[in-house]
Amino acid sequence: MLGVSGRAMLGALVAGERDPEVLAELAKGRLRKKIPELREALRGRFKDHHALLIRLILDHTAYLEAAIEQLDNQVDEVMIPFAEARDHLDSITGVGKRAAECVIAEIGVDMTQFPTAGHLASWAGKCAWAAARSRNTYLSAQFWRLAKRLGKKRAAIAVGHSILVIAWHLLTNDCDYDDLGGDYFARRGDTARHLPARIGRVRNQILEGGVDAL
Repeated sequence: MLGVSGRAMLGALVAGERDPEVLAELAKGRLRKKIPELREALRGRFKDHHALLIRLILDHTAYLEAAIEQLDNQVDEVMIPFAEARDHLDSITGVGKRAAECVIAEIGVDMTQFPTAGHLASWAGKCAWAAARSRNTYLSAQFWRLAKRLGKKRAAIAVGHSILVIAWHLLTNDCDYDDLGGDYFARRGDTARHLPARIGRVRNQILEGGVDAL
């Protein structure tokens, strides 16, 4: 119901339209490929009391969206003095604008309170699923390599650790992130015979904490 097509269909139902053919034609974009399935899904019993409930839900959703927009605008205003630092963090794979603002809200922009990147990373554990889902990036490559041996949960902790280390360097050096690329490990010639020792070091780093970038 949060998509353009869903909203259009629900709005039409509330307005009184009941024809599955007409409703299915409101599909947009890639959803149009599923129009035959939509026609079947939109057949059924839909009475006035259903329309009333849907209208109330849509009105409430619109209210919440307006409130979120108002809060987002307020956050943007509050973040003006920290915009440059936020943009540096936003350049990290998997860290969007809002996530960057959350990081700044938690750790600030003055990295002198953390003597090294390792001190920051050990202070706060963060997961990094968004980075893991990215394509052809160093962080996604790191995640999947570690996930094969350590499991996804520990791999996410390790990648979160790396993101915090990167954040420390970006805020300390006032610069943007320069991704090493998804083929970084292959270019390093890190073959299978080197993995056991590296995995052992990673495991120790995860367990002990307070270390620099992986």
